[in-house]
Amino acid sequence: MMGKLILVRHGQTKANVAKMLDTAPPGAELTELGHQQAESYARTWVGHPPAVLVSSIALRAKQTAGYIERATGVPLVVTEGIQETYAGDLEDRDDPAAHKEFTEVFHRWHTGDLAATVPGGDSGHSVLERYVPVLDALRAQNLGDDTAGDVVVVSHGAAIRLVAAVLAGVDGTFAADNHLDNTQTVELLPLPGGGWACGKWGTFLPPFEGQGSEKADNPIS
Repeated sequence: MMGKLILVRHGQTKANVAKMLDTAPPGAELTELGHQQAESYARTWVGHPPAVLVSSIALRAKQTAGYIERATGVPLVVTEGIQETYAGDLEDRDDPAAHKEFTEVFHRWHTGDLAATVPGGDSGHSVLERYVPVLDALRAQNLGDDTAGDVVVVSHGAAIRLVAAVLAGVDGTFAADNHLDNTQTVELLPLPGGGWACGKWGTFLPPFEGQGSEKADNPIS
C-alpha cells in the first residue's frame, strides 16, 4: 500500500495560551502541556516509524517533531516554506480586533479569494506558493508506487488547513470552520496520476461537507 502524507499541528505553545498571533519564526516554545502532547503523539509511531520526518523552521514545530525523532530514530529534516501563515502587521497582537481581522482574511481564502492579504503578511497565494512545492518534492521522493512509508510533516494549523483544503478539494466552509487542535492531523492520500484525497481531518472522516462547527473559527489559537 502506498504511504500517505500526514500533516501534524505542533503542540501547545505559550503564545497559544496567551492568544497571541505568533507566526514569525522562531516563535514561542511549547508549554509543559505542549511537550506532553508531543510526547503522546510520538508514541503512536513506535513500532511503525514514518519513512520521512519533516518540520517547519519554527521552534514549536521542531520541538514537537523532536519527540517523534527520539521515539522512532527517524532523523528530523527541518525545511523552509512550511511555516505558519504570516500575520504581518498583526504579529504578536492578542486583542480581539487583530484576531477578527486575521480570521476574516483566512475565511476569504476558503471562499476562493486567495488574493486577500493580511496587512503586511501573507496572501493565500503566497502561502501556497511556498508550501506546496515542499509537499510536491516530498511526494516525488517518497510516495511513489514502490514506496509504502508515510511522510510526516509537523507544521501549523492555519497553513495546514488552507493547503490541505486546496490540494484535496475539501469543502471551504468545512475547512474554514473546523479547528485543528494541537497535535491533531490532516491526512492526504496520493491519487494515481497526481492529486490528493483527504482521508482524515482532525477527528473527522470524509465526506466532510456538513460536518463539524457552523461558526467562524480562529485558525491561530
